[in-house]
Amino acid sequence: MSRQPDLVIANATVVNSFGRQNAHIVIQDGLITQLVEASEAIPAAERTIDAAGRLVIPGGVDGHCHVAQVTGRFRTLDDYRTTSTAALWGGTTTIIDFGIPRDAQETPLAAVLHKKELAVESRCDIALHGAVVSWDETVPWQLEQLAAEGVRSVKMYTTNRGSTMADGDTILKVMREMVRLDGLTYIHAEHDPIISDCTQQHADDGRIGIEHLHRTRPELAEEISVRETLAMAEYTQAPVYFVHQSTPGAVDLVTEARARGQKAYSETCPHYLALDDTVYGSAFPEWYACCPPMRSPETVAALKERLAGGAIHTVSSDHSCYDLSQKRERTDDVRAMPHGLPGVETRMPVTFTAMVSADSSVEEFVEVFAAGPARINAVPGKGTIAAGFDADVVIFDPSEERTVDGGALHMGTDFSPFDGLTLTGWPAVVVSAGRVVLDGAGFHDPGAVGRFVARNGFREHLASAVDSARATTPATLAAAK
Repeated sequence: MSRQPDLVIANATVVNSFGRQNAHIVIQDGLITQLVEASEAIPAAERTIDAAGRLVIPGGVDGHCHVAQVTGRFRTLDDYRTTSTAALWGGTTTIIDFGIPRDAQETPLAAVLHKKELAVESRCDIALHGAVVSWDETVPWQLEQLAAEGVRSVKMYTTNRGSTMADGDTILKVMREMVRLDGLTYIHAEHDPIISDCTQQHADDGRIGIEHLHRTRPELAEEISVRETLAMAEYTQAPVYFVHQSTPGAVDLVTEARARGQKAYSETCPHYLALDDTVYGSAFPEWYACCPPMRSPETVAALKERLAGGAIHTVSSDHSCYDLSQKRERTDDVRAMPHGLPGVETRMPVTFTAMVSADSSVEEFVEVFAAGPARINAVPGKGTIAAGFDADVVIFDPSEERTVDGGALHMGTDFSPFDGLTLTGWPAVVVSAGRVVLDGAGFHDPGAVGRFVARNGFREHLASAVDSARATTPATLAAAK
């Protein structure tokens, strides 16, 4: 006699990126084994959660996190236990971190293997991106080893000379290797000569404090870099993913490239949807030190229009967990202070609030929060509530409002850039790999059970997603391309 399922989420309104249905979700051994029509009897289980009147969506996939990141003399204050716990509090059940070399002596392969060692403390599933700063004859072999490890993407920066910046020759050569290895090239796109010159001009004028950050990194610098990178990607036929796009112009360039047949993707972050550059005139401008900086209210409104129109493919946190003491060391000089914001825990409500205000549907929210990041990053078993997928699900009430208290969050820092904002759409129950980790009784620490997820090849996974989409709806097929 077969044993009962571990968990049933009954009377659920299941919302995937391609539609919704009323069903009982049956979970056993960390997988979704069945969706039973809600008109049928609720299957017996070891535990049953009644989701009547609430929506159930796939657990979030945050494709852009920095955990225990070392940049120059600064190190983020989190570890995998802290960040994964905060992710689960925020309805995210899979995070993708970066193995970025900490200095010139650390190789791309060593950086990833170091992060894999640290990640054994994770409470949720994790995957990794690699990173290349400079080219040498060992890089092709290292990228092959990364692919064998299930690390199928590599990030490069077009700015930050002297630390993480990769020159054009390196970017082009890495793109060729990623095509060979069926991988994805990640790009932080800001035009370094423009930024360096603009920053120096502001320094010469004595306007280099944090209150001037948004003026030192103009929108043009981002858009020119996107244009140049797209040209290299077109030349090499490399799929390319642009992190934290902050301007509608940058997004439009990607949209135009896609119309020409390129595999190009736009990511934005919650802070570019909820905040604008007036924050640099606030009492605490150091709360908002990030690159690119916040943009004008008009730019933010246009970016939200692009998101509502489907031109932005993912919303990721770009989580970087510095605290205020680190931020305040050098508020007098943006060149010397650490940039990056804590946000893995608040990604769900900030993104949902921004999308609801732009009349987006819950299905469209699921696409950028879970389904799109899983598909584009070729993460198997994630981003969809269906039989055979991992049992990562979130019950939430889209009308629930809470006001952010940065001190009450769980990200290992003492502030949130969204402190005081009232946001809609918070997780009520979070199930990760079949375990209930958050419910009305609070957080239930599952221990160091997070799994490293080896990712598929980019084109291999995309083809599989399209085949799967043909079995569902035309809307899914459109989203999967």
